[in-house]
Amino acid sequence: MNLDLRENSEISILVLGGQLTGGGGDEQLREAIDTLLAAGRTKILVDFSDITFMDSAGMGELVAGHRTVERFGGALKILNPNKRVHSSLTMAKLLPIFEIFDDEDNAIGSYTKADA
Repeated sequence: MNLDLRENSEISILVLGGQLTGGGGDEQLREAIDTLLAAGRTKILVDFSDITFMDSAGMGELVAGHRTVERFGGALKILNPNKRVHSSLTMAKLLPIFEIFDDEDNAIGSYTKADA
């Protein structure tokens, strides 16, 4: 899995690429989230635009990251999951847990609305 970080004001955007699988980089996601939280960055948007596959271990890391961010008073949201990833989240009944966006501007704006 590839992981890049972009910053947009107070929002950290983790751009993932490749496959989010057990042993395939999910530790990288966990470490990135932990590093952001340690720096006080609690608004995290995970961009799935370039993720081609996610298995149950990858979903587990995503859920764990979401819970950790919430414990720090923040929010982890998902941007641009492809049909396969969206379907996996649906089948695992995880959609109610995550806010999912198809548009980055709307996703970024949702953090401001939550603060209001």
